[in-house]
Amino acid sequence: MRTLGVDLAAATRKTAAAVIEWAGGGARLVHLGLDVTDEEIVELFGSCDMTGIDCPVGWPDAFLPFLAGHLNFDAHPVLDHDGIEGRRLLAYRDTDRFVTRETGLIPLSVSADRLAHPAMRCAVIQAKIARDHGPQARDGSGRLAEVYPAASLKLWGIHARGYKGRGIPESERLGVILDSLAMAAPWLDLAGRREVLAASDDMFDAVIASLTARAVSLGQTLTPPDDHAAAALSEGWIHLPSGPLAGLRG
Repeated sequence: MRTLGVDLAAATRKTAAAVIEWAGGGARLVHLGLDVTDEEIVELFGSCDMTGIDCPVGWPDAFLPFLAGHLNFDAHPVLDHDGIEGRRLLAYRDTDRFVTRETGLIPLSVSADRLAHPAMRCAVIQAKIARDHGPQARDGSGRLAEVYPAASLKLWGIHARGYKGRGIPESERLGVILDSLAMAAPWLDLAGRREVLAASDDMFDAVIASLTARAVSLGQTLTPPDDHAAAALSEGWIHLPSGPLAGLRG
């Protein structure tokens, strides 16, 4: 099995991809790249069994009617979201609220925060994948799943809070996390790329996204409950690991 992890940014220079090959009870990082284009992502998708992408794959269901109402001077769908609670339904998806309940982490809003531009690029990439390899369900039931590396690390018991923050140099912060990852997953061969990963949180996140893609493929993530299933198909669903990191060996 080969799993692809993508840390998607609005610009290619901050976009990273990692491919892990799984065999014989172990795993090896066989591809790692930064400054990754749409075309490279689509090509890598085609060569892998499961892809985890760190970017929203959809928008809140309430968002489009709200915009359409504003555009068409139709007050009703706009006034339905009067007040802070109404606006939260425009900013956050079902899956975002689910992640917060399960992990305490608050995902960035796809419609009202810094994720908006990457999500537009993600929509284009999904269309290119659909064109070349067939449409992929947004709930992760196909070969493409939305992932959240910070949440995966937390649920796997790897302390990584604030690794993208300021203060301690990035290489030092990521180096500590990579040491923890090596202890938790001695079966994961980073193929001599530890120092490269310690210098780039983008490439590091791509590796964690690839590990999470493996969890998705093995059925070791939290899938949408019945009351979230319909929204997950349109809005997307963040796959959170439901088992230990060691379980990824298969």
